[in-house]
Amino acid sequence: MGSKNKLKRFRENETFPNVIQPTREEVIEGFPLKGNWQTHFNNNNPIILELGCGKGEYTIALARKNPTINYIGIDIKGARFWRGAKTAIEENLPNVAFIRTQIELIDLLFNKNEVTEIWITFPDPQIKYTRTKHRLTNQEFLKKYHHILKSDGIVNLKTDSEFMHGYTLGLLHGEGHEILYAHHDIYKNFHSPQEVISTKTFYESQYLELEKPITYIQFRLKY
Repeated sequence: MGSKNKLKRFRENETFPNVIQPTREEVIEGFPLKGNWQTHFNNNNPIILELGCGKGEYTIALARKNPTINYIGIDIKGARFWRGAKTAIEENLPNVAFIRTQIELIDLLFNKNEVTEIWITFPDPQIKYTRTKHRLTNQEFLKKYHHILKSDGIVNLKTDSEFMHGYTLGLLHGEGHEILYAHHDIYKNFHSPQEVISTKTFYESQYLELEKPITYIQFRLKY
């Protein structure tokens, strides 16, 4: 993507009512929507997050199917989720929002028990040991998710990375969390949840063309 195109998307994002772009300082000093998301959506419907949402394909697909649930995509790359934000406006999906910020700040964006479910779709597996702190299912991130999730809240991890799948399963087993479903190749398993196989991201479709297995874990955090 050219820099001109990126700048155009950044400018357009600033005009979208469904895009929220706080500075890091604003989030740390007291994010006004934390605990008050009903003022943005004008309802008290459940909130589901997509972390590292990219183009927002999952956020949009789920929002279309479930109009009584609010979906929020979070990513630091605004030029990517521009596509999802624009689609939500074009299709008049009032139950969609996007936040441009670092995922490490997530517990400053939402109150305790404010989120019903989290989707982590095709994150960078951060394979090098030195990158463990950036892995979206490490212990620190799991604690942040647990803080903002309702007591029966669910986390979904969908990835093409066998490393990420194995790392997360090992951590969940080791810490005694509740694994609701896990499979290393969901498109070859007849029992895979429909919600997981009926929505495909752009990259996921490419992986499937290359016959790369897509893994999935659904779990509940127990601390």
